[in-house]
Amino acid sequence: MKDWKQVIVSPEMSLRDALARIDASGIQLAVVTDADGRLQGLLSDGDVRRALLRGVDLSIRTAEVMNPNPVVADPAWSRQELLAVMRRKVLHHIPLVDANRFVTGLATLDELAGIVQHSNCVVLMAGGLGSRLRPLTENCPKPMLHVGGKPILENILEGFVEQGFCNFFISVNYMAETIMDHFGDGSRWGVSIRYLREDKRLGTAGALSLLPSWPQEPFFVMNGDLLTKVRFDAMLQFHKEHQASATMAVREYDFQVPYGVVRMNGTRIEGIDEKPVQKFFVNAGIYVLSPDVMNHVPSDQYLDMPNLFDKVTAAGKTASAFPLREYWLDIGRLEEFEKAQDEWTG
Repeated sequence: MKDWKQVIVSPEMSLRDALARIDASGIQLAVVTDADGRLQGLLSDGDVRRALLRGVDLSIRTAEVMNPNPVVADPAWSRQELLAVMRRKVLHHIPLVDANRFVTGLATLDELAGIVQHSNCVVLMAGGLGSRLRPLTENCPKPMLHVGGKPILENILEGFVEQGFCNFFISVNYMAETIMDHFGDGSRWGVSIRYLREDKRLGTAGALSLLPSWPQEPFFVMNGDLLTKVRFDAMLQFHKEHQASATMAVREYDFQVPYGVVRMNGTRIEGIDEKPVQKFFVNAGIYVLSPDVMNHVPSDQYLDMPNLFDKVTAAGKTASAFPLREYWLDIGRLEEFEKAQDEWTG
C-alpha cells in the first residue's frame, strides 16, 4: 500500500480518533506504532466493533482495544508468499515489519490480488406489503419507493455491487412484477439477479427454502427496506473470524425513561435515578449465514429470522452479533421515509 503511513496511529490516541483515521483510509484498519515507528499492534474494524459490544467509551486509549500480537510479514517476502499467508489466515492486510519491529509497509489483499470479487450470494427480501407506509404502497411495493432519486432496493443493490458482490436473489411477492421488470437479470449492473417467488408469506428466513440449491459458502440475507453505509465485506470477515454459523447486524438503541426510576430493596428505597437512559442492541435486518444453517430452514413454511437464530443457538452453534456504527435507517413508517429523503446521499 503506497499511502500506508496514513493509517499509522499511536497507542495513546483515543479510540474515537483512531476510528476516524480508519474511516478516512477506506481500508478498515489502523497500524499502531510507537513514536519511533516500531509496531505495537493493529486496530481492525472488527476490534472496534467488539469493543462497541462491550460498551467501551470511545475516549479510551487505542492500546486498550488493539490486537498487540498481529500476524506480520518480512518485507522481503514475495507477492506469492504474502498471498498464501493472507488466504490461509483469512487476512486482508499484513504489516511489513523488519527484524527490529520497524514497520516498513502494509500489504493489502486488494493490491496483491486485484479488487476482490465476492462469489457469496446475497438474498434481498422484497416481498412485504408495506402496510405501515400506505397510501404510498398501494400502487408501489415498499422496496421500490424512491429515496435519493432511485428505489430503496436499488440503493441496497448498488451498495453490495460497489463492494464486489455479484450474485443476487430477490425474494418477491407483493407486486412482484414491478420489481422484476425494473431489475431484470441484473445485467444493467453487471451482476446476476434471480428471483424467489413467494406464493404465500414465508418470512425472512422461510423464503430461503426457495433457493434453487444450498449456498456453498456464507451468504447474506437483508431486508429490502433498509438504507445503510455498512461495509458488507467487513461483516463477512467478522462472521468468518468468529467461526459463526449465523451473524446478525445489531444497532444500539437508546431509550430514555420519562420518569424517575426508583431502586428498591423490598419496601426500602435505596435511590432514585432521574429519567435514566437505557441502551439496547436491536436487530438491524442484515444477516450472514453459513450453509449449515439451511438445515434449520423448513420447506415452504413460515419462519422469521429471529426464530432461525433461536434454532441455531438451540443446536449449540455460534450466533454472533455484528454492531453497526455506520449510517442505518429502517424505512418502516412514513416518518422514516421522510427522514430518508432529507438524509440519504446515496
